[in-house]
Amino acid sequence: MPDIRQLRYFIALAETLHFGRAAERLNLTQPPLSRQIMALEKDLGVRLVDRHSRHVRLTQAGLRFVAEAREIVTLFDRACRNARRAASGEIGELSLGFMMHAAQTIVPKLARRVMTDLPGVELRLREVMPNILVSDLMAGQLDLGVMFPPPPVRGLEVRPVYRERLCVVLQAGHELAARSLICRDDLVNLPLILTPAETAPALRNVIEEYCHAGGFRPTIRVETQLQTTIVSLAAEGIGAGLVPVSVSRLAPSGVQFCELEEAPTIDHVLAWCAANMNPSLKLFLAMTFPESGDPAIHR
Repeated sequence: MPDIRQLRYFIALAETLHFGRAAERLNLTQPPLSRQIMALEKDLGVRLVDRHSRHVRLTQAGLRFVAEAREIVTLFDRACRNARRAASGEIGELSLGFMMHAAQTIVPKLARRVMTDLPGVELRLREVMPNILVSDLMAGQLDLGVMFPPPPVRGLEVRPVYRERLCVVLQAGHELAARSLICRDDLVNLPLILTPAETAPALRNVIEEYCHAGGFRPTIRVETQLQTTIVSLAAEGIGAGLVPVSVSRLAPSGVQFCELEEAPTIDHVLAWCAANMNPSLKLFLAMTFPESGDPAIHR
């Protein structure tokens, strides 16, 4: 069967209609080019060129063959380029799982970075509960995860990418809602709506440590997994929530978000499984966390 080299040789001859000029373009001498064209004709069983002393003319078979040979060579070259790009991570897929809070903070920036710097990579976004993200990363169902700092897991790499303060969310008519700043002591005996420790242990620890530093234990009225549910319950006067400031961007009605004295902060981290061999993941990480050091935390 003809090979890709013979197709290139024939295309050069068809474009120059001269063995000498075609050979020069291909950095060959004329005899090897002539032998390859003759071998191509023999493999095909047809004559592609009429040879004359001073010029070359394509036969009807040659005219038809050169048009489709160009398409084949173009597709072959594209396949070679794409294989190299896939191996380097320039094309492929990247799956990013994230907790709800991150949709209001770092995820849009990460998505824009992938789409701008890696246009050949298809980004798949999936909102996931924080406690599920780690298992999905380790199982290979996700390439990247944005979450609060998880407990140590062997093989899980973590880098901080965002830090934000906590604030208080109250029913709009609550007596504390009119204050510009809520003091730590105001939280003593104030019924709270919090995320369970098993869902977001880092967030729960930050809240409990903040209360303990004030000399009291938080009064927990309700536990619920979703921050949006905390806000909805606060709107009904069921209790107050301690939530990341980014939750206030949802701008729901019936509640007031208030600043908190010496507000504690919570990090968002980007996490991935060290054993993940996705080339697009490796390229993204190399761009995001250069060898010179980790990027500064966005606030």
